[in-house]
Amino acid sequence: MAGRIPRSFIDDLLARVDIVDLIDTHVPLKKTGSNYMARCPFHTEKTPSFSVNPAKQLFHCFGCGASGNAIGFLMDHSHLDFVEAVEDLATFVGVPVPREAATKPDGPKKDELSALYEVMARAAAFYAQRLKSGPDRARAVEYLKARGVSGDIALTYKLGYAPEGWSELKSRFDPKILATAGLLVVRDDGNSYDRFRDRLMFPIRDRRGRVVGFGARVLDDSVPKYLNSPETPLFSKGREVYGLYELLEHEARPERILVVEGYMDVVALAQYGIHYAVAALGTAISRVHLELLFRFSPEVVLCFDGDKAGIDAAWRAMEQTFPCLKDGRRVKICLLPENEDPDSLVRTEGVEGFLTRITTSSALSDYFFGRLTANVELESLEGRAQISHKARKYLEQLPPGEFRNMMFDELERLVGRSRLDDSENAAKLTTGTRIAQRRGDRQRLSLAQFVIALLLQNPELLDAVEQKEIDWEELELSGYGSFNSLVKSLLEREPENTSVVLEMFRGSKEEKWVKKLSFMDLLIPAEGLRAELVDALDRLVAQARKEGVAKLLTKKQGEGLSSGEMDKLKIMLAAFKKT
Repeated sequence: MAGRIPRSFIDDLLARVDIVDLIDTHVPLKKTGSNYMARCPFHTEKTPSFSVNPAKQLFHCFGCGASGNAIGFLMDHSHLDFVEAVEDLATFVGVPVPREAATKPDGPKKDELSALYEVMARAAAFYAQRLKSGPDRARAVEYLKARGVSGDIALTYKLGYAPEGWSELKSRFDPKILATAGLLVVRDDGNSYDRFRDRLMFPIRDRRGRVVGFGARVLDDSVPKYLNSPETPLFSKGREVYGLYELLEHEARPERILVVEGYMDVVALAQYGIHYAVAALGTAISRVHLELLFRFSPEVVLCFDGDKAGIDAAWRAMEQTFPCLKDGRRVKICLLPENEDPDSLVRTEGVEGFLTRITTSSALSDYFFGRLTANVELESLEGRAQISHKARKYLEQLPPGEFRNMMFDELERLVGRSRLDDSENAAKLTTGTRIAQRRGDRQRLSLAQFVIALLLQNPELLDAVEQKEIDWEELELSGYGSFNSLVKSLLEREPENTSVVLEMFRGSKEEKWVKKLSFMDLLIPAEGLRAELVDALDRLVAQARKEGVAKLLTKKQGEGLSSGEMDKLKIMLAAFKKT
């Protein structure tokens, strides 16, 4: 596989690009003061609230809160992963993307991947042509007509037909590439044959629209009913969902995404104007799938058949959602009547009836506690203890936030306890603690946070920190364990602008905090920034020295100080008296 993209190249790329030029190619910008404004591409609005700051090389929407740098914009707007966004940004700037030495040189090279993408595209075109005009297409066409699928929908989803022959693809394309792409089955004796025969074909496309795999359905009662592509260099069923590309082409930011069980459910719902459905690829919905879907919509509705298998599948899917449920994300559970699927139900009840089921489906919290308390005697201590024990292993997976707090509150209400803080992990959230956390979010910045915010937003001021020659390791800054590491990282990397700063902390534990401080309005005119920083640094150093002296004096009065600590105290007292 290709090696990693060097971090230095990413920093240089962000320093080279003009985010205004980049975003303006996607969203027309209008200069307003020192910034540029537009209607936000990430939510519907009448008044422009999407701002692009050329000095910081950042974008921010005051309506929906979307924010980031050039890479983040491409990831969100064009639905790309990180590497794809870097590659697109490099193409925009006009520079090649270097790669470090690969750790796994036996993986496919770029030209080999190109050959695989090409054969998959040509295979999809071949199947589509056989559905359109092949001599043996009659059964496939009749099947689609019986299911009410129009030619336009078949074209939208690139539906096709794999003929009955054992070597239809093998006789047209390179067998070696076909085998690598999962389109050819190679037997132990070396003989091979087409994997898909006499089946309706559903091309699976990635977010760039490239065919990476296929789902194939029989046209009679044969088994297996569905046959999927195997794992290949292009395709992993645990990371893709069927219909996502087509969904995003129809609406980039859908209000909700409906997860159904079958390919035909997706296609049939689209036929009725419901274009926001996707299907897992012959596997259970996973956390990876959910994180993917939450990138594009705040609400995911899990839709399952109402039989025992569907109910069990709904619970297993729900279990995967807990680590994903950050504030602002919603999951609903929709169980259909027994012996019905979305395709049949939308015909029986009509579009309005089906949509009513979706919009009124159970919130995850209601479904979770309802299922958990079913057949349990809440009147007894034993029953409440059972509920508490079962619920906690799920609730402890929830990310910190209001939803987690409220779920614990509901559990407290059910079991009649005012505290649920007896575990030894992050679930130690009593009511008082949660109130303090919420109040803390609204408090003004501390002195250390103010310094960090100034540096994050104005990295060109780092020279003022260097001129102070402060020994950050010796200073006592209670409660700010990450302060020293943040300052050290900034001094070592010397980022060109705030856009590069954000990239430094992408994926780190400090990312959320850094992003918040980077976009905070400090209400300081440009000409006063350096003076504010110097003053804040002086006060911060004085505060740290005061804390350090107090700590050593307390220890001196108690257990006493070592000779080294006594020398340190004398130096700190002398320095403190000068300030």
